[in-house]
Amino acid sequence: MVQTAGGTPAVELGADEARRLQLRAQGFLGAQPRGGVSAMLERLGAVQLDTISVLARSHELVPYARLGPVGRGAIEAAYWGSANGHRKSPAKGVPTGGRQGGRHNGAFEYWAHAASILPMADWPLFAFRRRAYLRRGWRWHKVPEGVCDEIRARLRADGPLTTKELGGAKASAEWWDWSDHKIGIEWLLDVGEVVCVQRVGWRRVYDLAERAVPDELRTREPGDDACLTALVARAGRALGVATRGDLADYYRIRQDQVDQVIDATGLVPAEVAGWPQRAWADPGALATVPRGRHATTLLSPFDSLVWDRARASRVFGFDHRLEAYVPKAKRVHGYFAMPLLAGGRLLGRVDPAREGRTLIARQASLEPWATRTAARTETSAAALATALWRAAAWVGCDHVRVERTDLPSALIESALKAATPI
Repeated sequence: MVQTAGGTPAVELGADEARRLQLRAQGFLGAQPRGGVSAMLERLGAVQLDTISVLARSHELVPYARLGPVGRGAIEAAYWGSANGHRKSPAKGVPTGGRQGGRHNGAFEYWAHAASILPMADWPLFAFRRRAYLRRGWRWHKVPEGVCDEIRARLRADGPLTTKELGGAKASAEWWDWSDHKIGIEWLLDVGEVVCVQRVGWRRVYDLAERAVPDELRTREPGDDACLTALVARAGRALGVATRGDLADYYRIRQDQVDQVIDATGLVPAEVAGWPQRAWADPGALATVPRGRHATTLLSPFDSLVWDRARASRVFGFDHRLEAYVPKAKRVHGYFAMPLLAGGRLLGRVDPAREGRTLIARQASLEPWATRTAARTETSAAALATALWRAAAWVGCDHVRVERTDLPSALIESALKAATPI
């Protein structure tokens, strides 16, 4: 133990201990709890959404990386519950309410670490953010007068609707030029009057919160400090051990808000070797030594293990950048480079694609340390081949091809052959 500046004893952790604590907290080390995708979402607290789809969309890649070849239907059902078939309208004369229609989603979509899928039980914890938007009166666009009343009436009469069904999302070809209906529905989402109950063709499907959120959650309004305390504690559990900046980034709150509530979270002050900043650890994570099997998998660039680039660099020595919006000629690792996790380390990156029933690694690059010796190079090649074949099987491919790599071609061919599913 060491003493912190405030005199509180701090747990001393090595850098490797901190890394293993995060891997276990994030579901990459040891046995997975029962409950599948729903249990995973509860454990992580948030799964980031993104429009890019290569092998699959990011919110599908996150459970795949932890749970293996889970079916996409099971993923969507865990997130959206019985919201499928959104055109069904509420029965005439049936009062609305969180229990009406039996539509109890396991999750909802809201602003956390960017747009994210969140456990429905956490609905009350974002009351502080909904109130902040309401006080401000707008977020990105001023809300046109009367449009929200029209949207409320449409949803009440017709049931869940997309923006297209409400009248269209764009006022012009410019991405930022939203229609009045788009501005109105997004504002009602921001302040909690409507909920995204499903994604169909990547379009949000909106419904009234009074129908989609159980009454006991929707009517609960904890104060701002209570919301922040719970979210910072949740971030600490999801990360295992974290700095002030890490805790703030997880749900995109301010660092001074972390300071405001940190003493009430139950997190334990910690000093991590090599970390210049003070940290806090989840006491539950400290109770047992992280042990078990490490996952070998490809990660979405938006996975919560790596979405905080500064933290990924500090914990794993891995500097990652999404190059989807970088001009092709200037890309180093590829359009949608997916970090390769094996043995508790981030070994490199794969830029994947599909061509019929073949999974292609347009580029596979490994970190310099992962190829420093012949034995290490062979181990890294085997991990890469295993991750590629597992991903291929999940997306329905029965061939794997590596187009470009810094590994010897004979070695990667041998590794792919050895890892081929029988």
